[in-house]
Amino acid sequence: MIKIREMTINDYDGSFELWKRTEGMALSNADSRDSINYYLNRNIGMSFVCVDEEKIIGTILCGHDGRRGYIYHVAVDPKYRGQSLGKKLVENSLKKIELAGIDKCHIMVIADNEIGNKFWTRTEWIRRDGIILYSSK
Repeated sequence: MIKIREMTINDYDGSFELWKRTEGMALSNADSRDSINYYLNRNIGMSFVCVDEEKIIGTILCGHDGRRGYIYHVAVDPKYRGQSLGKKLVENSLKKIELAGIDKCHIMVIADNEIGNKFWTRTEWIRRDGIILYSSK
């Protein structure tokens, strides 16, 4: 039975395995167990996993900086796509962001991530032009 529940650090190994298998997903040192644990503790109740039995088949990391919400690592196992699981994960996180008083949320998608860009376009998110992202290191 497929269900969505809050993500905990105990979900890290299964989530990381899914992220590694997800086409277009960029991973870095910010995705270490310690970094994800810090993120989850800083943004309690905003990130979710989708599980089939105990197998992690979907993820979303979500948090905010007090002004804007941010979503990372929305992933659904290819075998489970087409069931609106990604959309449900996003809806759960957006509800939590709204409860925190945040009315706008962003997601950064790598330009050549075809699957990700199609998903966000289909779910009626607005692509922003005219913004250039700079990163340290």
